[in-house]
Amino acid sequence: MLRWGLLGTARINRLLIPAIRASARSEVVAVGSRDPIRGERYAAQWHIPRATTYEGLLADPAIDIIYLPLPNALHATWAIRAVEAGKHVLCEKPLATTAADVDAIADAAARHARVVTEGFMYRHHAQTARIRQLLDEGAIGAPQTIVGAFTYPQSRNPDVRLDPALGGGSLWDVGCYLVSMAQLLAGGAATHASGWQQTGSTGVDERFAGTMEYANGIVCQFHCGFRSGYQTMLRLVGSEGVLSVDRPFRPEPAERLHVDRNGEVSEIAVHGAAIFVDEVADMEDAALGIRPARITLGESRQHVATIEALYRSAQHASRREPVIGS
Repeated sequence: MLRWGLLGTARINRLLIPAIRASARSEVVAVGSRDPIRGERYAAQWHIPRATTYEGLLADPAIDIIYLPLPNALHATWAIRAVEAGKHVLCEKPLATTAADVDAIADAAARHARVVTEGFMYRHHAQTARIRQLLDEGAIGAPQTIVGAFTYPQSRNPDVRLDPALGGGSLWDVGCYLVSMAQLLAGGAATHASGWQQTGSTGVDERFAGTMEYANGIVCQFHCGFRSGYQTMLRLVGSEGVLSVDRPFRPEPAERLHVDRNGEVSEIAVHGAAIFVDEVADMEDAALGIRPARITLGESRQHVATIEALYRSAQHASRREPVIGS
């Protein structure tokens, strides 16, 4: 059995805990919290055997894997501390907020022979594999343009997503899904990026629109934000058709894709596991040495480098920026 510790009591834990418990290879054994009383209450609520501090969680020899859902700006520090303590790490997206921090994580993981992988759960769902397969089979001809969106109304204030010191902003929170998906479907890292942002009272981007260019001529255009109605959408435009995906980033076990070729629409059914289940299985396989994690640290570095380029562009009146390290 692989024993998991939760580094914090973040809201997203409620989705991961059932996925861990659904596995025959894993169990949740502890939760860490800065507030002892909150930690004890959380452990009781979720029937977790032990509550401790963050430091206590890392020092516990009975824990194999740390799940890290802390605010974005804290990911690198705690991922490195976890691998130095001998733990594997599943870190919520984004893995870090600078490419240099991803390099530091990769160095620590290599030195301590531990797995660190970024938690984009959609990457492990059957729908994502089917989208990739359809492109490879030429279902829409040669891919040309990727169009996507991820928006929702952010009503909680204060909230870590609105705090610039903690890596807040809509691009880091939900726009990163578009960056990740586009990199996967374009078959490589972006070469250039341009962005536009509208900031709110705290200084973080509450609306963001971006364009990314790839060496093979594919272009991605996307928008994300905290001040719009809930929306997730992905359209892949090719030389011979369009592939539409209604729930690209939070797919349900049963989904349907639509391919339009010259007005003739075909519907493709996809059946997968509940969200997060396959992400847990991927982490288990990597920790047990069965196969490498699906999302590599090199890939994560390019996600982060692209987001950095988008922000640089947005701060300079949408100047087209090279993605450093492409």
